[in-house]
Amino acid sequence: MHRSLCICAELPRIAARTRVLVVLHQLEVVKPTNTGIVATRCLTNSAVIYRGRAPTGVDSMPVSTALGPDIQPLLLFPHDSATPLESWRGTDRALALVVPDGTWAQAARTRKRIAELACMPCVALPDPQVQVGRLRAPPRPGRLATLEAIATALGILEGPQVADALMRVYRVMTDRTLWTNGRLSADEVTGGIPAGVRPHDPLRKIQASLAEPDGYPASTRCTR
Repeated sequence: MHRSLCICAELPRIAARTRVLVVLHQLEVVKPTNTGIVATRCLTNSAVIYRGRAPTGVDSMPVSTALGPDIQPLLLFPHDSATPLESWRGTDRALALVVPDGTWAQAARTRKRIAELACMPCVALPDPQVQVGRLRAPPRPGRLATLEAIATALGILEGPQVADALMRVYRVMTDRTLWTNGRLSADEVTGGIPAGVRPHDPLRKIQASLAEPDGYPASTRCTR
């Protein structure tokens, strides 16, 4: 994101009972549209496990170490064997939600690539009732961004306050980025736009240049 639109000041610190482990594909580390890392920065009881190369200077712990003892792990992925997450609501057991983060193809392979995940029960979320604006096109209707999925899951296990706090962060991040690309008006941005920020709309500039007779803006064409 542009530095002037930084969302760090908008991130809450939420102490959820459910531990959240985001299993992050190595290619997601540098993507500005990644929302799994944002989720872990909001949740005090969370950690990131890297699939593949971890960033320089970061040690990636094994899943078993990140889980800790006496915790029931649940793999959040709509596998054919997945059961509804609601069935775990109200349990007395300490739970850990393990969330693959990457493209849908990468997330589907996570269970095969990390042996510790193969024996975990899979859980699935109900179909989303409301679709929120997003930065990446989903492969099919009803798919959620990682932060959306975590918010929905913790809303089921912890209550609506946790879900609402995380979803506000998701909307702020998404709306600011859509605004800077010219796809959302300022009055539609959750929480508003910080004072003094100017929109950056490369797509509109490209479209304007293509509308010129020879593909270049008139101000840049040679007149000789």
